[in-house]
Amino acid sequence: MTSKNTICLWYDGTALDAAQFYARTFPDSTVGAIYHAPGDYPDGKQGNVLTVEFTVIGIPCIGLNGGSAFKHDEAFSFQVATDDQAETDRLWNAIVNNGGQESACGWCKDKWGLSWQITPRALIAAITDPDRAAAKRAFDAMMQMGKIDIAKIEAARRG
Repeated sequence: MTSKNTICLWYDGTALDAAQFYARTFPDSTVGAIYHAPGDYPDGKQGNVLTVEFTVIGIPCIGLNGGSAFKHDEAFSFQVATDDQAETDRLWNAIVNNGGQESACGWCKDKWGLSWQITPRALIAAITDPDRAAAKRAFDAMMQMGKIDIAKIEAARRG
């Protein structure tokens, strides 16, 4: 790992599975070095996968198989900017249909409990519109959605 700052994500023995899923699903994502434990540790045995280096959309990460003591929550999420509805649908569906779960306003969780915001660029443009009434209409429409529907956001923005 050459980055000075790397995101470390805690998994319960499934870091390699998660890294491989991210590499298959997201552009500019790869699985790098896989390190095995040199000895037994509280939640694993010598030889188990201890850490996995990977990138998610160019962001360096380490998956640590630390055990069941800690769980992911919404305090940390990846926000992925999408360019169109097809990309939004593909990424959202990949996460949700692989054992994940839907949430609100473009958020979902993968099967490992990690939160993702699948956020169309059109949504950001709409809710930051200088016309505050248009921005509010788009925002109100977003508040009713799970996966973001760009056509509905744009229709709300127009009024």
